Amino acid sequence: MAKIKVIIFDWGDTLMMDFSSIDPKRFQGAMAHWPKVAIISGVEEVLRELSNKYICCVASNAGDSTAELMGQALARVGIKDYFIHLITSRELGYNKPDLNFFHNMLKELQVQPEETVMVGNDYAKDIIPAKTVGIRTVFFNKNETDQSDFSSADMVIPSMNGLPAAIAKLC
Repeated sequence: MAKIKVIIFDWGDTLMMDFSSIDPKRFQGAMAHWPKVAIISGVEEVLRELSNKYICCVASNAGDSTAELMGQALARVGIKDYFIHLITSRELGYNKPDLNFFHNMLKELQVQPEETVMVGNDYAKDIIPAKTVGIRTVFFNKNETDQSDFSSADMVIPSMNGLPAAIAKLC
């Protein structure tokens, strides 16, 4: 099995809280301009540990944000410097779960699928298509969705604190 080089994180509700689903009138447009931004519990500690061993990236469908705006939002919560690449559907020209999103992302990162892990909270958009193109997958099931078949996920974690151990098992 190829050595893992890159960890790709989904953005909303994987790294940062997506308040737009809670209060769409107050939280609309680019997250960088929202009145409040916050990270998911445990994210900073996990990034501190993993970014010493792997290239960490963010890949998002955030249609209201460019990579630059994504970086501004990440900077507001103090985690931007952990990421080497910020990728959005606006730049790639495709949205997840379109397989072209993943193929173009890998091409941009200049990495093979088997050298990559996708971490995401949306099983249908993040995990299934990533696995289809050969990327290893970690499903962040923070809501502990009761579904028996997560067969496209190599690992399932209920909290970010479990990510380093999940990555270690994939190596």
